[in-house]
Amino acid sequence: MLKLYGFARVNKFARGNTRDLRVLWALEEIGLPYEIVGMDHPNHDLDSAAYRALNPFGQIPVIDDDGVVVTESGAILLYLARKTGKLMPRDLAGEAQVLRWSFAALNSIEVPVLTRMFVNWNDGKGTKPSEALEGWAKLRLGQLDGWLANREFVATDDFTVADILMTHVLSAGADEELMKPYANVLAYRARCTARPAWHKTLEAYCQRVEAA
Repeated sequence: MLKLYGFARVNKFARGNTRDLRVLWALEEIGLPYEIVGMDHPNHDLDSAAYRALNPFGQIPVIDDDGVVVTESGAILLYLARKTGKLMPRDLAGEAQVLRWSFAALNSIEVPVLTRMFVNWNDGKGTKPSEALEGWAKLRLGQLDGWLANREFVATDDFTVADILMTHVLSAGADEELMKPYANVLAYRARCTARPAWHKTLEAYCQRVEAA
């Protein structure tokens, strides 16, 4: 059975926003059986030699699918979609759009949004770097807002792994004040997070994962 290495205990500020949620959501949408290997982040479980043998960066999530070890949330979701034939079109052109927007979520959107958040958390708010990141994040969110003007989902007409990645980036990395001007992005995020699989995933996560 597929093993997912995910958090069992995590710092309070990160609980509910961690990247293992992306994989858990995809697994719920797909209906693929799995078992969770719970990792205690404050107890330094991710620093053990055994875990670093799976992921040298010591990050969550990791899957072990009968000996196929995959790290990085985007790579894991694309692997699961290819494995099951779900959450991704079967034709090459459709698959290309899912790949395109998965990479866009993790690069064009997440990098400026998440970097801005980290800088502001570390007493950088109001500094020139923070202002530059603010402008970069707003530029990308504005461009995404235009793309979503007449689209239900980001990559194809159907919900795909690209939507899981994009929605989680917009939920975990962007504060509401930053998001407020982008009505199409907000409506898109609301559509995706209204899915029953997401609610079931988040509820199970919150029951299982402790805050340190």
